[in-house]
Amino acid sequence: MVMNSVAPPRFDFESLNLGNNGLKRVRTAWISDVHLGTRASGAARLLDFLREYDFKTLYIVGDLIDIWQMRRGRYWPQQHNDVIQKILRKSRKGARVIYIPGNHDEMISSFHGVYGAITIQKHAIHRTADGRRILVIHGHELDTVMQNVKWLAFLGDAGYQFLLSLNPFINFVRRRFGLGYWSLSAYVKQRVKDAVSFIGKFEAAVVKYAERYRVDAVLCGHIHSVSIRECSNITYYNCGDWVETCSALVEHFDGRIEIVRKLDPRISAPVMASTPLVDAIA
Repeated sequence: MVMNSVAPPRFDFESLNLGNNGLKRVRTAWISDVHLGTRASGAARLLDFLREYDFKTLYIVGDLIDIWQMRRGRYWPQQHNDVIQKILRKSRKGARVIYIPGNHDEMISSFHGVYGAITIQKHAIHRTADGRRILVIHGHELDTVMQNVKWLAFLGDAGYQFLLSLNPFINFVRRRFGLGYWSLSAYVKQRVKDAVSFIGKFEAAVVKYAERYRVDAVLCGHIHSVSIRECSNITYYNCGDWVETCSALVEHFDGRIEIVRKLDPRISAPVMASTPLVDAIA
């Protein structure tokens, strides 16, 4: 019998960008609008993301905890606590966590400072591996409704939460008829022309705001609409949310930034007509 003396190829974690623990290794991750403390939060999907990815820096781009909603009623299941514990565990293992408060967790903005590996600050300038400078903000600073008619923002949030609360019942009925998942709140948001117009104006305002910082790009959350797009000489990034689209942005070690989605397989991500999505950009 002739034995084959050629050894099988060695499995290489680095070629797959995996660490020894099997996690996908990226340089940076951005998450926003988790809205812990609400029934609509996709905490389970976020836990999947945090278990799957290892990163040097994590940016929490606002609205991690929905203090607005928690004032209306207390809701805090174990999964929401698990998200906080998982983030803290990442920081203890060496990940740098930068928390930029949004409008739903604005109370945290009074605690700006450094707490071990966690930094709370109003905004940040991130430098990518390929040398680009990115301004990171939540985005509510450029929301004209939020800044000028705050009561209307609270009313709109209550309406959005009501639409989200109808989704389970609607989909219970749809399952009885053998139909797939469908989101009423995403449909309304997609179809209302004023909402589409608002997103376009919001993106333009964010890009205009970023110009004063002389950066190459701006990254935000707030409007729950994940996106990567070129706007004049500045790249606009939005890391989406963990309510409906369950999306994040990650930076690879060569500086590429791409969208990661952790949707339930039943759900199709809603795409706003004025916001073309790009899965990766150099």
